[in-house]
Amino acid sequence: MKKMDYQNVRGTQDYLPRQEMVRRNIRRTLEDTFIAYGCQPLETPILNYTDLMASKYAGGAEILQEMYTLTDRGERDLALRYDLTIPFAKVVAMNPTIPMPFKRYEIGKVFRDGPIKAGRYREFTQCDVDIVGVESQAAEAELMMMALDAFKNLNVNVEIQFNNRKLLYGLLQQFEVPEEVMNRVILVLDKVEKVSIESMLAELAQLQLTSNSLIQIKDFVESKGQLTIQSFKQWERKNSYVQEGLRELAELTIYLETLEIQDMCIFNPFLARGLEIYTGTIYEIFLADGRIRSSIGSGGRYDNAIGGLLNSEKTFATVGISFGLDVIYLAFELLGRVNKCSLIDIYIIPIGTVKEALKLATNLRSQGKRVEVELSNKKVNKAMERANREGVAHVIVLGNDEILNGFYYIKNMQTGKSEKVVYNFINQ
Repeated sequence: MKKMDYQNVRGTQDYLPRQEMVRRNIRRTLEDTFIAYGCQPLETPILNYTDLMASKYAGGAEILQEMYTLTDRGERDLALRYDLTIPFAKVVAMNPTIPMPFKRYEIGKVFRDGPIKAGRYREFTQCDVDIVGVESQAAEAELMMMALDAFKNLNVNVEIQFNNRKLLYGLLQQFEVPEEVMNRVILVLDKVEKVSIESMLAELAQLQLTSNSLIQIKDFVESKGQLTIQSFKQWERKNSYVQEGLRELAELTIYLETLEIQDMCIFNPFLARGLEIYTGTIYEIFLADGRIRSSIGSGGRYDNAIGGLLNSEKTFATVGISFGLDVIYLAFELLGRVNKCSLIDIYIIPIGTVKEALKLATNLRSQGKRVEVELSNKKVNKAMERANREGVAHVIVLGNDEILNGFYYIKNMQTGKSEKVVYNFINQ
């Protein structure tokens, strides 16, 4: 019989206890922040109909190429969700009586058959918040504020870059980019931080743009670092999209200044967010020191998604933000934040006193302590080595003398000091 080669599927990985403890702390911190902002929990299925995930208002052609598809026994076409946004839009579309505005959060696994790199896998965890029913830019401002609060709680310094799709869309109209290739051009511009201007222009040339359009786009890209929101005023009267984008950005700026977070929120005219779903303000979150080039969170406004699922022209004011748990964990690794850690407060090492140790552990747990008893007959020195290795805070070595004399010593592993505790083992 051939020996099975046990390996993880490419793009997936196991998280051992030390790693998973850090990940769960990150997740809890994010969840506590979401709840503090009045967000309600929601859970949606991982398995969906392909038609839903591939709908016109789903992710755009690029992301659909990464979608995992399968069929069930009834030969129905199914797909694994590639994000939490479209399943959320489906919930709102199917439940018209949900009170508005509706603020929800969801944390769950998603799947994309795409390129693998540091912090990006094919099975990963997203932590999303979405707000439906708020047309004002106050919704965007609150989510940006929430993001800064979340990373402050995680003790990670970040900055938020923002833009408006209408601004970019209107500008490309002024550059005479044809409607049928507009989203593909935006996808190319979204790579401005990752590729050279030459390779970007070569890719744009394949879209059959006119030389005049290419020259204007080249000038636009080369002006990087000099463009401000005010720079777009020259096109305001010429294009309704630019006009509306500027109005929304002006409103957003007022909210950011009111919240006193404008210094941590930076306008980036090249930010495109490649997904076609976005209709207005967009943003991405980056480590302030730039040690990870990819974003660790992103989102924006997508007013057409819910109406699109209902085959309706009606728009539903919707804005969301998503945090990548895996890339945040990578940031923790790079910052040296994945060190010794333990989920237990007290580690009891019995020397022929397992029954008494178990009873003592029960008593300590009733006081709110997290306690583990060493049950594998390790010698004391080996058990102490384990306690040091795993970062256990306190250790109790429990022998017959302690039982007979009615006390035990609890050792602080950080300071090395021991405290004597009187305890009647016989009457417990």
